[in-house]
Amino acid sequence: AMPTVAEQLRQAREARGLSLHQVADILKIRTDHLQALEAGDYKPFSAPVYVKGFVRAYSKLLKLDVGQMMIALDGEMGQIKKLSEPPPLTDQPRTILDFLMYQLSKLKLRNVAIGLSAIVLLVVVLVIVSVWRSHHAADPLKNLPPAVYRGKAGGGDTLPVPKR
Repeated sequence: AMPTVAEQLRQAREARGLSLHQVADILKIRTDHLQALEAGDYKPFSAPVYVKGFVRAYSKLLKLDVGQMMIALDGEMGQIKKLSEPPPLTDQPRTILDFLMYQLSKLKLRNVAIGLSAIVLLVVVLVIVSVWRSHHAADPLKNLPPAVYRGKAGGGDTLPVPKR
């Protein structure tokens, strides 16, 4: 069987006569992280991208085929992910609400705060504009008392009838 990525890294390091501490100094990687990589234990790393970055750098240093190592690592990490993924808690299909809540959970708090602030600001501006417009659109004569027509007492002057 083909040796694992971890075994290949350890064997190549030992073949070059390098200690874990020397490699840690060269690559600026913590010694315990190197030990984890050589043991095939990827739990100490917060994200797969770090494992890939360290394996790539380590493979280059040891003059291993970086492309082959990355392909092998992807395969191994795929197997680990399948094994470590917990079974679904329910058999119910995911709803649109589940999807939206999941997307919301991925947003950074700062971005959410900025978005909410923008929405609140927009609502405040709309309220101010609508109050201002309704105030100015109101009938300026509405508070005046109704007008009563009072003709002049005594008939007053009349206009002459036009001549033909």
